[in-house]
Amino acid sequence: MGEFTNMLHDEFTSPLFQISFYAIVFLFGISIGSFLNVVILRLPRNESLIKSSSHCMTCGTKIRARDLIPVFSWLALRGKCHSCGEKISSRYPIVESLNGLLFVLTFWVFDINAESIITCVLMSLLVVVGFMDWDTMEIDERILGLIAILVIPSHIFTDQSTIEQRIIGALIISVPFFIIGEVSRSFIKKKFGEDFRAIELGDTLLMIAAGAYLGTKAVIVSALLGIVIAAVAGLINKMVSGESKFAFGPYLSIGIAIGALWGNGIAQWYLGLLTAPVQ
Repeated sequence: MGEFTNMLHDEFTSPLFQISFYAIVFLFGISIGSFLNVVILRLPRNESLIKSSSHCMTCGTKIRARDLIPVFSWLALRGKCHSCGEKISSRYPIVESLNGLLFVLTFWVFDINAESIITCVLMSLLVVVGFMDWDTMEIDERILGLIAILVIPSHIFTDQSTIEQRIIGALIISVPFFIIGEVSRSFIKKKFGEDFRAIELGDTLLMIAAGAYLGTKAVIVSALLGIVIAAVAGLINKMVSGESKFAFGPYLSIGIAIGALWGNGIAQWYLGLLTAPVQ
């Protein structure tokens, strides 16, 4: 890991190498993003991720190989099916581009090392969590299991957090989330006759996996950011649609992504402000 540390940010590294490297990372990221679109669409339906070929959701025509190039094919087709002319959702290139940008940002922050590779996997899983929860109001436990598995290589190949910090991180947000969920479920059922929680169990499980990956400080930063972003989005949603219920997972995913990149730094900065001597 240390052999390539700061290679991308070294003053002697060629700008041409940096540009070429980030371009390759982006292209690889959007290629993975294309598969993420398949996962987001098919996993909630329990459909095969690899057996069935991609097809137009309107006319059922099999998508041609040249139309499967991430982002660029959508632009070339002007967002329409080549067969029936029906509009193709802009969500597809958005997911692909987002994943590519997250990969580039990850390597920009951590440089070329094992931590970047592991974090890129986490970013892709968070993209799936966020968009799938947005669509279905549910978080697939299989994706959460993959995030939990990432804790193993993260602990082996990085010095991000100790075992103790990971254990505390897994519990420090998830336990309050679980308590709030249980209390709110009882209250909502009694008052409104509906059986749902203010914080769903999937969100709690997400914070267990994320906390074990990030450690104590970073997961606290992630949760606070996610809650603030969700609160703002919830107010906007209430004003626009009148609905109070909305998916929490997308905003937690944003918070976790930020926490994975800068969480410990943000925590250290804030603690430094609190402990700074008064002039």
